[in-house]
Amino acid sequence: MLKYSELKEIINIEPLKDAGNEQAFVTHYFHNLGTGASQYFEEPAIAYLAKYNMGQQEKLDFKWDIPFPTPKNPKFTFIDLFAGIGGIRLAYQKAGGKCVFSSEYDKFAKVTYEANFGEVPFGDITVINEKSIPSHDILLAGFPCQPFSIAGVSKKISLGKKHGFLDETQGTLFFDIARIVKEKRPKAFMLENVKNLVAHDKGRTFKIIYNTLDELGYSVHYRILDGKHFVPQHRERIIIVGFDKKLFHGKESFVFPKLPEQKMVLNDILEEKPDPKYTLSDKLWKYLQDYAAKHKAKGNGFGFGLTDLNGISRTISARYYKDGSEILIPQNGINPRRLTPRECARLQGFPDEFIIPVSDNQAYRQFGNSVVSPLIHAVAKQVIKVFEDFNESN
Repeated sequence: MLKYSELKEIINIEPLKDAGNEQAFVTHYFHNLGTGASQYFEEPAIAYLAKYNMGQQEKLDFKWDIPFPTPKNPKFTFIDLFAGIGGIRLAYQKAGGKCVFSSEYDKFAKVTYEANFGEVPFGDITVINEKSIPSHDILLAGFPCQPFSIAGVSKKISLGKKHGFLDETQGTLFFDIARIVKEKRPKAFMLENVKNLVAHDKGRTFKIIYNTLDELGYSVHYRILDGKHFVPQHRERIIIVGFDKKLFHGKESFVFPKLPEQKMVLNDILEEKPDPKYTLSDKLWKYLQDYAAKHKAKGNGFGFGLTDLNGISRTISARYYKDGSEILIPQNGINPRRLTPRECARLQGFPDEFIIPVSDNQAYRQFGNSVVSPLIHAVAKQVIKVFEDFNESN
């Protein structure tokens, strides 16, 4: 039996060299063999394989020797937009789902994604036709927050032209979610963003998002949830969940998960013998102390975060690679250190089986941009419960 690791060597699967989404097509094709979704990827995939004297692959039997393979008997399907390194995918696969399409812009995040899921995500979602995406039960997206503008709406009204909230979101990445929802009509969606999305532009940004989803025919539920209930990190994020009104008629049984008591502390995720290279240099440590003192004198609260090992950390961000200042680990008799990449993974709830194939700087960026995967899994279970309750009552 051919292993995926062997196959990808034969056909040169290297996410950094995925010109024209060729490798995305072929890995998506393999993942969807035997399902209707394979037709969306078949032609380009077969053309790619032909370059390596490999043709139709329906009879090819190979083992997915990756850390997180698709469940053998999936309960539902989903797509993973703005996928990052797959923290949301990890949660929904654990809940029994099969990913039929993924998209991620960052080339280094693609490397990590492929190493763990055996799939190269497609690139820039803004240039992907929504009709080319397979049908799915749930749309998932941890989308970036961008400002919205209604410039032009007044002009449209004055010219007697129709406009809607879908038009109003053009030029933002949320628009790409909206156009895919409109075309594919998933049963449900789950979106994740920073908690400040609610307050951005005096609440106007979130109002546009909410009204757009409502106009598309979905009942919308949202709540700010803190990852500290699952990991030793204070990380508040807004979770937006929606269900198709035509299917559920607004009567879905969805409730956000009841969060467990905070139990983990930072000490629980630390490595026993971290490499000395993560200890701050005298120069950097002096700079951080001087910087904090300067801002304290001005009455500002800016500065490094020397963490209580029996407590929880601040929110880790994508800038952690710069100096590690937001989460510093105290050490006896020597300068504090930053977290190791593996500790950052644990801080976001990623299991130790998760492969980190990139440089430390890229890993810090990737985990800082990711999600608390166990929190997302708790939400996923509630979304799936709605499906189960609906099936039982019909």
